[in-house]
Amino acid sequence: MNPYLEILRPGNAVMAVIAIFLMAIISGKFTFEVLMAAVVVFLVTGAGNSINDYFDHKIDAINKPQRPIPSGRISLKGALVYSISLFAVGIIIAFAINLLLGIIALSSSLLMIYYAQDLKTKCLIGNLSISFLTGLCFVFGGIAVEQIAVSIYLGFYAFLMTMAREIVKDMEDQEGDKEEGATTLPIVYGNRISSLLAALFMIIASVTSPILYFMGVFSVFYLPVLFLAIVIFLYSAMSILKDQSMENSGKISKRIKLGMAITFVAFAVGSPFLWSLLVK
Repeated sequence: MNPYLEILRPGNAVMAVIAIFLMAIISGKFTFEVLMAAVVVFLVTGAGNSINDYFDHKIDAINKPQRPIPSGRISLKGALVYSISLFAVGIIIAFAINLLLGIIALSSSLLMIYYAQDLKTKCLIGNLSISFLTGLCFVFGGIAVEQIAVSIYLGFYAFLMTMAREIVKDMEDQEGDKEEGATTLPIVYGNRISSLLAALFMIIASVTSPILYFMGVFSVFYLPVLFLAIVIFLYSAMSILKDQSMENSGKISKRIKLGMAITFVAFAVGSPFLWSLLVK
């Protein structure tokens, strides 16, 4: 893969873009503004991943020598210039769409830089930052399609699911984090407290997510798909409470990611607009 594409971690960037298109599916609005909003999210998310590699180049030289910077395929200065350029282009496009999206893109970019430089090693603050940014993708899309209230609900669930996964990932990565001098939740408070908090986020998301059907946000077809995600989340919650080992944490992290993907499918399948098209 081209190193300038690889450093963006396109898989993660595309996942963020999915939030924009989900809001388009839910609202039934497929406009030029939606497309541009998706471009902004891809650029800014990619820039965030790139700047993260810039600040992590020393530890990556040990743990991930194949990454673009430590492997020498991209220079340190080149990565910095590339990241700033992507941030700038994304922010300019966002302001061109409307003022509010521009402000969000600018604020998110600054938060990503601060996260990469400092926040990600801080107890819970790093987790909160990433989870907030994940949820904000839905709000960004909601503003683009003028469905802000619905996007806040979806962003809230994305926040809960991401918080659970981020905590579990910290449990999995704590040995390397200790060497790096990080003060993540498992390092500061231990695996037991971390597992309780991760399980709590999964349980809250599982128990409250069906409410969106009763609020009329989604059709009845939302529920059976969501049920699969709920089963995964509740099983994961029980599993992490029983076994906080690094190996199991790695498995749970992947299961949560699968549950999130299924939840996003539920959002799309439950869209009244989508079913109105199928009925026609």
